[in-house]
Amino acid sequence: MEARRWFVASETKDYSRYFDFSDAKIISEDERGKRIRIGGREIFIMSEPNYRQERQRGKEEVKVLYEQAVPEELRSFGKGKKYLIQTYGCQMNEHDTEVMKGLFEQMGFEWTEDRREADVILLNTCAVRENAEDKVFGELGNLKSLKLEKPELILGVCGCMSQEESVVGRILQKHAYVDLVFGTHNIHRLPILLRDAYFGKEMVIEVWSKEGDIIENLPKKREGMRAWVNIMYGCDKFCTYCIVPYTRGKERSRLPEDVIAEVRELARQGYREITLLGQNVNAYGKDFTDRDYRFADLMADLSKIDIPRIRFTTSHPRDFDDRLIEVLSRRGNLVEHIHLPVQSGSTEILKRMGRKYTRESYLELVRKIKAAIPDVVLTTDIIVGFPGETEEQFEETLSLVHEVGFDSAFTFIYSPRAGTPAAEMEDNVPMEVKKERLLRLNELVAELSKRANEKLRGQVVEVLVEGRSKNNPNVLSGRTRTNKLVHFEGPAEWIGAFAHVRVTDPQTWYIKAEPVRQETGAVS
Repeated sequence: MEARRWFVASETKDYSRYFDFSDAKIISEDERGKRIRIGGREIFIMSEPNYRQERQRGKEEVKVLYEQAVPEELRSFGKGKKYLIQTYGCQMNEHDTEVMKGLFEQMGFEWTEDRREADVILLNTCAVRENAEDKVFGELGNLKSLKLEKPELILGVCGCMSQEESVVGRILQKHAYVDLVFGTHNIHRLPILLRDAYFGKEMVIEVWSKEGDIIENLPKKREGMRAWVNIMYGCDKFCTYCIVPYTRGKERSRLPEDVIAEVRELARQGYREITLLGQNVNAYGKDFTDRDYRFADLMADLSKIDIPRIRFTTSHPRDFDDRLIEVLSRRGNLVEHIHLPVQSGSTEILKRMGRKYTRESYLELVRKIKAAIPDVVLTTDIIVGFPGETEEQFEETLSLVHEVGFDSAFTFIYSPRAGTPAAEMEDNVPMEVKKERLLRLNELVAELSKRANEKLRGQVVEVLVEGRSKNNPNVLSGRTRTNKLVHFEGPAEWIGAFAHVRVTDPQTWYIKAEPVRQETGAVS
C-alpha cells in the first residue's frame, strides 16, 4: 500500500484516475532508496518528485561546491559508446544539454546524430506548455521500437518534465522501457546515475524535489562563437500559470567571481557573444546575505571584459530597476536588445496571473528604458486566453502591444499546468476564441515587426555570422546586436566573425542584405 500511495497522492489532481499501480510491490528499501516492481519491471527510486515539497521555500543554506563531477573510475566508462540528446524548450534547457554533453565526453562517449548508432539517448524536456509534453511522450512512443531492437540501449528522460509527479507516473505505467529519469537539480549526478542504469538493469529514478547546491566547474561542450552562461537558478515569482518555480526550485545566484571568471575564459577562447541565463536574471543577487551585489553590478563588471556582445534573458518587469537601465545605457558590449515579457495588457489579468505589476507600471518602465536607450529593441512574451479573459481585456493587450511597438513577440495560447493555481481556475474561454485572438495578435505583431525592419532599409548593420542558410549554401546567416536575423551571400570563412552588411530587403521575420566589409578581429 505504501508504494501505491506515492504514485497517486496529489493535492491538485487524482492521478489514480489515469494510472493503476495496484500491482506495485516494494522489494527492498535502504538509505539509498527503494526498489519496487511494477508490471514485471524493477525500478530503483532514489528520490521522487513531490509537488508539496516543490512548493516549499525552505531556509536551507545553498552551498557552492567545486567538485569533480566525473569520478576518475568513470573517465573511460563511455569508451567506444555514443550518445544523443534531444533538447526541448528554453535556453536554460539548451545550456543544461551543453553541461550533459560535457559530462558524457569526459566519460569517453562520442556524440552522434543517428539514433540507431546511439548507446544512450536522453530527452531533455520542457514542462512550460502541454504541447511540449505531448511531443516528448510522442517521441518516447517512437523510440519504443528502437529499444526493442536494441535492448542494451539506455533511454532516459530528464529536465523539467521529470520534476512532475504525473509525468513520472505516466512513464512508470505507460513507458516502462525507459531506463533513467532524473530532474533539473541533479544533472551533475549523470555519470553515477548512468552507471547505475547500465549495471543495475532496472529503471533508475532520482528526482530531487528540493534544490541542490550550486555545482561549479562542470564541463560544458559548446558549439559556435555564441555561449550561454548561467548566472542563477530557479524562480521565486510563482506566477499562477507557471510550473517553473516547482521544476527549477527557488532562486539561487552563482557567485559573481565565478560568473566573471567563466566569461573571462570565454573571451580568452575567442567567443564573440554571450547570453546570461536565468529564469529571472533581474533577481540576481537578491539571495546574497554576505554582500550587496545585484544584476546591474554584474553587468557593469562584465562590460569591462573584452567580449564584443553581452545580452541576457529572461527578465521580469518587477525587478527591472533604474540602476540596471543606467548601466545598459552605457552601451559598449551591452547590446540594445531587451526581452521584457508582459504576458497581458490588462491589469486585471496581470493580477490573476500573479505578475505583481500593472499595465501602467509596465508602460512606465518601457518609457524609462526608451528615454535612456532611444534605439532599444524590445521583444516580449504574451499569453492569450487566460482563464476569465474577456474581449475587452484582450483588446487591452492589443493596444499595449501597439503602444510599446515590440519588434517581435513569442505568443501562446494559455496552457494549464497541473499543480499551478491557474489550473484550478475555470478555463471559460472557448478554444475557438483563443485561436481567433492569437491570430489577431500575431497579425499585429507581424505588422509591427515588418515596420521596424523596414526602418533599417539602406542602413549598414553589424552581423555576427553564425553559419550557412539551411535553404541555400551560398547564403550566410547571422544576427545583429538587436538579435535580428540577417541573410546575405558570402564565403564560409566569414563564419564566426563579424560582417558589415547593408540592408536591401527587409522581411517580416528576417532581413536580406549585401556585404559591405568584413572583420576578422575584434569589433572596434
